[in-house]
Amino acid sequence: MTSTAYKSHEYAEKPAPPESDIESALEAHEMGSTDDGTEGAEHHAPEKSRPADAERPPLTRVVTAQDWSGPDDPENPLNWSLLKKACHFWPVAFLGFAVTAASSIITPANRDLQEYFGVSRTVAILPLTLYVIGLGLGPTIAAPVSEMYGRSIVYKVTLPVCILFLVGSGLSKSFVSLCVTRILAGIAGGPVLAVGAGTNADTFLPKDRAFSSSLFIMMPFLGPGLGPIIGGFAAQYRGWQWTIWCMIIILGVAYLTCLPMHETYKKTILQKRAKKLGLKAPPGPNVFSIGYAKTLLMMTIGRPVTMIFTESIVFLFGVYNSFAFAILFSFFAAFPYTFTTVYNFNTWQNGLVFGSVGIGVIAGVAVSIICDRMIYLKRHKVAAAQGKAMLPPEERLYPGMIGAFALPIGLFWFAWTARSDVHWIVPILSGIPFALGNMALFLSSVLYLMDVYGPMNGASAMAANGLMRYTTGAVFPLFAVQMYERLGIDWATSLLGFICVVMLPIPFVFYKYGPQIRKRSRYNTA
Repeated sequence: MTSTAYKSHEYAEKPAPPESDIESALEAHEMGSTDDGTEGAEHHAPEKSRPADAERPPLTRVVTAQDWSGPDDPENPLNWSLLKKACHFWPVAFLGFAVTAASSIITPANRDLQEYFGVSRTVAILPLTLYVIGLGLGPTIAAPVSEMYGRSIVYKVTLPVCILFLVGSGLSKSFVSLCVTRILAGIAGGPVLAVGAGTNADTFLPKDRAFSSSLFIMMPFLGPGLGPIIGGFAAQYRGWQWTIWCMIIILGVAYLTCLPMHETYKKTILQKRAKKLGLKAPPGPNVFSIGYAKTLLMMTIGRPVTMIFTESIVFLFGVYNSFAFAILFSFFAAFPYTFTTVYNFNTWQNGLVFGSVGIGVIAGVAVSIICDRMIYLKRHKVAAAQGKAMLPPEERLYPGMIGAFALPIGLFWFAWTARSDVHWIVPILSGIPFALGNMALFLSSVLYLMDVYGPMNGASAMAANGLMRYTTGAVFPLFAVQMYERLGIDWATSLLGFICVVMLPIPFVFYKYGPQIRKRSRYNTA
């Protein structure tokens, strides 16, 4: 079969941009993509090499490796059946849950770690902190690996590496060994979170993506909330090592679910098609070039750091999200301290406390979906009927406004009910509004930042947000217990609540003054 093939105009479509925004930038840098989605002159055969009109085949779908053969190309993941899409979405969502649950599953064993390794209570929190740092670093390796080999290989290679390092953690005889293997396990697990979003975008059209995106974003929040429940039982009855073994079992099951998955990344699918049929493969960037490395560093580090200091929207939402994220992770140290001190809970009972956090995360997603269906989509239809292209980004902030109130409500609730004369269920239930606010605020922030900055700069804005979240999330647990010991449970939690009250106006300020603020932004595309 020859590589000279042309497509009928009936099937010509504008190629969808790569769903990884980092990859999109790298492609533009390496290949000089044109605005119409073609990659230079090689996208079509030269005019002289085309057959004469009389020799042309009928206008039917022609298999090509330069782009999809048509809008109904069966290899295009967007054309898969709903069942097949679900079989690719849920394994990735499960992986997101599993790799983040591994961060907190060890926290109920804090006392066991102190006794086994002879370290202080603060030092015993380091396995949590270092794993979270690893999760923040891991996504930086996802872009080049995904660009070279596709998305599926990232899951099938990095997850076994994560499991191997966790095996090392479970077998550790020194605290240093435990810490080193934990941060390496986090780095190996981190790419799943970055590439998973791309798989979701590969398989669902934008109009169908809101629900799946909400569920996908929920899982990395649900993992840390439910991890201590599993870890509490394991540590109570089998010792701290079994918190690791349980996590390995969960990750192993998650890994098995991803093995049957097909590739979803467009470029990799077309490259495999070209190799199979002997066609010319679509051009791609040279991932080993200096230019690629510079662009990657700019997208993952340079621009995000610049936007933190030059974009008020990125900075303020980054501070807000990272503070709420840090409180969540500080509770992995503060909750066991509180419920052991006040209610004499044992290890597995302390783990069960986090069930309310899981309920709150699910409720936060529900609130976001309801706001999307009841407010945003209705207003979008009205705007479309009036001939407006799109709603302003500020219409995405309604869930964040609700979350801004729920956060301090949950904190003050916990602060002044965690007393021996109040039943233990009352402070436990405070985790529901706190987690609801955390989840609703984050989902709202994601949508707002992407609407304001567009796919390219929006990726950098989210990278900046992630950098701030994982940094603060890793540090806060280290001084949470000391703060609770010195200020008391009531005033320590109230201090966090007062800070949330100070930040509460942020989504409201951007809702009212966002258009004026965006006009001064050099990255705004809305």
